[in-house]
Amino acid sequence: MSIALKQVFNKDKTFRPKRKFEPGTQRFELHKRAQASLNSGVDLKAAVQLPSGEDQNDWVAVHVVDFFNRINLIYGTICEFCTERTCPVMSGGPKYEYRWQDDLKYKKPTALPAPQYMNLLMDWIEVQINNEDIFPTSVGIPFPKNFLQICKKILCRLFRVFVHVYIHHFDRIILMGAEAHVNTCYKHFYYFVTELNLIDRKELEPLKEMTTRMCH
Repeated sequence: MSIALKQVFNKDKTFRPKRKFEPGTQRFELHKRAQASLNSGVDLKAAVQLPSGEDQNDWVAVHVVDFFNRINLIYGTICEFCTERTCPVMSGGPKYEYRWQDDLKYKKPTALPAPQYMNLLMDWIEVQINNEDIFPTSVGIPFPKNFLQICKKILCRLFRVFVHVYIHHFDRIILMGAEAHVNTCYKHFYYFVTELNLIDRKELEPLKEMTTRMCH
């Protein structure tokens, strides 16, 4: 890892505080296992498989929070170059435009500049992962019945951050020496969502060619 990259990632330059798991809980142990898999350079395709005897919702919960933290960090490293002037729409090249809808202020899909979309997205995810009714932290409190549906929507929208960063800002990632880190994070994300069927295949289309080269 380059010195510049170390400085960036050591700053922990996220928009917001990380969501953490309490030590001693089952979810913290799963989080440590997922982290160890990523850090040890093992086969990521195998590392994302649900461990025997573990609850799928727990496994998905720790990964959703982990991916939120990591992708938030990746975007944080290039956000000063992602402005309303450089990125007046949230897009992934000329073929794909993403519109924001949250059923609160934006009740209909609305075209927004990429940085505004990103801020709304990160706020929207943060509210959900800090909501005890959706992501319970206490042992024994069940996940809601629609938990996987909520996670699918979060992961689908997080994928759009990868699309935008890869297509519009990857030159900055390369200049910072962060290419290997971002690619590993992307592969981990891709293997996880496809292993557990958490993203519709058509959503993955914008990075299909790159993914084929990188992950197959």
